[in-house]
Amino acid sequence: MKNKIYIAPMMDWTDRHCRYFMRLLSPSAFLYTEMVTAAALTHGDSKKLLQFDPSEHPVALQIGGSDPKMMADAAQLGADEGYDEININVGCPSDRVQSGQFGACLMAQPELVAECVRAMNSVVDIPVTIKTRIGIDDLDNYDFLRRFIDANVDAGCNTFIVHARKAILAGLSPKENRTVPPLDYDRVYRLKADLPELTIILNGGLTTVDDCRLHLQHVDGVMIGRQAYHQPWFLTELEQAFGSGSAPPDRHDIVERMLPYVEREIAAGAALKHITRHMLGLFAGQPGARGWRRYLSENAHKVGGGIDVLETALAKLPQAA
Repeated sequence: MKNKIYIAPMMDWTDRHCRYFMRLLSPSAFLYTEMVTAAALTHGDSKKLLQFDPSEHPVALQIGGSDPKMMADAAQLGADEGYDEININVGCPSDRVQSGQFGACLMAQPELVAECVRAMNSVVDIPVTIKTRIGIDDLDNYDFLRRFIDANVDAGCNTFIVHARKAILAGLSPKENRTVPPLDYDRVYRLKADLPELTIILNGGLTTVDDCRLHLQHVDGVMIGRQAYHQPWFLTELEQAFGSGSAPPDRHDIVERMLPYVEREIAAGAALKHITRHMLGLFAGQPGARGWRRYLSENAHKVGGGIDVLETALAKLPQAA
């Protein structure tokens, strides 16, 4: 079955603990790492940066960078580690990313991105894909987007994740860039209609199953960002609608299924708080949700904390939650 639901790469959020948790909620969603720079992978501790649990498959590694040789080396490391896809970040608008000459500013240099795609494709057999915006600053029209897409199709990329907002590179924070520029879904629809042979995945502003169902009439997949993080139970709704269709697990059962993972990771040196922070929204909208969040927030950071913290927090919840 071809994937329809994709979980966005989110800096400081979609680490391996988060992805393990999300996989329990959605067996079929395509997961993405937070962005890792090519420089960090080629000059740093790549084994640590690339670590993931086998249950995460299918999972993509998102890389930031613009040097074709370094991007190829980073892609090779990711492929060797077992990732299912390598994704190039051409969407992040932060000053730090711009100063490193990658992210959304690269939309203005389609041939440079294409060089990276060619170099990466020459060393890996897994798909090399691109996550991009619909435009940047005053370069904000369909023709500009098509020139960028066409250059990279020629280089061998046939899957594009398109955030349906332009990026404003000066004057807006990354957070504002996720909400202030208006959404233009029609531009993404047109891209798919004009290039039906490509896989086009739409990202931006998707918060309900009905939203996703509407967009899937026009594109191949939808990518969910912060809604999946703050309201993780949303993933089970998506799974029912577009994935396996199986009945969702109980929220309590999800916590129980996390316990062996938590024990294993703590034994390997992980801090409990780094795992539980991703689970705070699990009971959102349910009786006892505030107490669940408060107990984890107040206790997960304490020295010596283990699965007992989760078990105590769970015991405080009504069984029907």
